[in-house]
Amino acid sequence: MRLADKIAIVTGAGSGIGRAVAMRFAREGARVTVVDRSREHVDAVVAAIGRANSQAVAAVADVTEDAEVSRFMEMTTEATGRLDVLVNCAGVTAFGTVLDSPASELDQVLAINVRSIWTVSRASIPHMRPSGGSIVNMASITGVVGAPGMAAYATSKGAIITLTRTLALEVAEAAIRVNCICPASIDTPMLQASFERLDDPDAARARNVKRHPLGRLGTPEDVANLALFLASDEASFITGGTYVIDGGALLARRWQD
Repeated sequence: MRLADKIAIVTGAGSGIGRAVAMRFAREGARVTVVDRSREHVDAVVAAIGRANSQAVAAVADVTEDAEVSRFMEMTTEATGRLDVLVNCAGVTAFGTVLDSPASELDQVLAINVRSIWTVSRASIPHMRPSGGSIVNMASITGVVGAPGMAAYATSKGAIITLTRTLALEVAEAAIRVNCICPASIDTPMLQASFERLDDPDAARARNVKRHPLGRLGTPEDVANLALFLASDEASFITGGTYVIDGGALLARRWQD
């Protein structure tokens, strides 16, 4: 098992990519703290992991609240005093241009998508210092190339990339690695909700699929597999990296340009 006896925290683990990461890590031997705001979703993920004879504990928390972060961090580390892996998946999307989005919306998106990574990572580092560890942050290809009509969201994802690189340099001396993943369109409830906003959701999905040369949307499991590699000892000489997982979408975009 690639994460045997590792202690891991996955935020935003109640659905989508976070859920897939938590499930994958548990199958690979990690004891996973499943963090999400939804009690229903957290309990469902922990139950699914238990049915697979793997280990997980539930943590219902708002990752924008420092006290709640401290609580699940203490719960996770109280038995061993250590944390080996953190995956920051909690996030929200937002639609609107710079001109039609109020600053309050930007503040909200940054609080959930960026400040939470800052806060949870900051709380995790003391528990990783004794033996090293891995932090994996979930960004987006919108943070690489921008996304008209998703100004606040793309801004937050670009900030995650820079935060990842900066933190990687700051904690490298403690053998703590920090990397980020930049997915394109991943078939999650959040993506489907974005299609449902439009007049013809099926047509919107079809257009989105066409942007990916591999001819399909990504799956949460695709991203979980990459997160597993970055979290594992197989990636022990990898830090500060930005890893695009997009079915060729960025390459096709550059070719078209």
